[in-house]
Amino acid sequence: MTDEDVNARPARGSYRIRTLEVEARPLEPALYLVATPIGNLGDITLRALETLAAADVLAAEDTRVTRVLLDRFAITARPYAYHEYNADEVGPKLVAALAQGKSVALVSDAGTPLVSDPGYRLVKEVLAAGLKVIPIPGPSSVVTALSASGLPNESFFFAGFLPQKEKARRDRLGEVGEVPGTLVFFESPHRLPSSLDDMLVVLGDRQAAVCRELTKTFEEFRRGTLSELAAHYAENDNVKGEIVICVAPPSPKQAPAGQDLDAILLSLMSEMPTARAASEAARQTGLPRKDLYQRLLELKA
Repeated sequence: MTDEDVNARPARGSYRIRTLEVEARPLEPALYLVATPIGNLGDITLRALETLAAADVLAAEDTRVTRVLLDRFAITARPYAYHEYNADEVGPKLVAALAQGKSVALVSDAGTPLVSDPGYRLVKEVLAAGLKVIPIPGPSSVVTALSASGLPNESFFFAGFLPQKEKARRDRLGEVGEVPGTLVFFESPHRLPSSLDDMLVVLGDRQAAVCRELTKTFEEFRRGTLSELAAHYAENDNVKGEIVICVAPPSPKQAPAGQDLDAILLSLMSEMPTARAASEAARQTGLPRKDLYQRLLELKA
């Protein structure tokens, strides 16, 4: 993207839905975060189409992917690349365009911008400059998978992609394993079997769902326990496409009886400082840390 590209204001744009051509209304100066389909192009919203057609500058994670979407709806805007490798160069130019009163639309390869993509840095720079950010909501693979997973959805935690190495992956699962909500992960096809094995080891045999190729022709939901899913994908390890894994929350813990609790506390107290022992006991038992800390002090005395 050159300075000339930023300064050039295009003619009023339009978009087409089948045979109907619609002229896009002008936009106020702002950074527009435009959600785009995760597979089925028919999932685009009318507001997203109008924003893409009317924006003075269109920034895309991958211009080739975005061009397919634009061509589908006869939008002639030229997308410019903004990704993690050119953010230092292109980001300031986009902020400058906004400061000059232009509208900038940002799209990712698929879904909602800033969910596992580099848009966060740009939003942070725009807000720091005192400029406006406007979300244009729409498709999200996280919510799509969760809604059809069959797992509790009143509370969930999106953990993104797990680390590639086994130890780091298990450590991360240990960190999020006690979150009192459904866990949602992104995963690549070739790491799916090993990740399911690690989830089974670290999280226990919880209910889960592997959601693949969402909204696309070969969309698939496979639901079951982690042991069942791990066994299935160990035998069928040639899966393809984009994958979201949903894992049920941990089961409520039953508080141990008085003598058993004291045994746990004494064991932890012999291995770590009192404050840390109270935190670990709270994690293991589900009891309030404050009460456990007080009991530790009594035992220590």
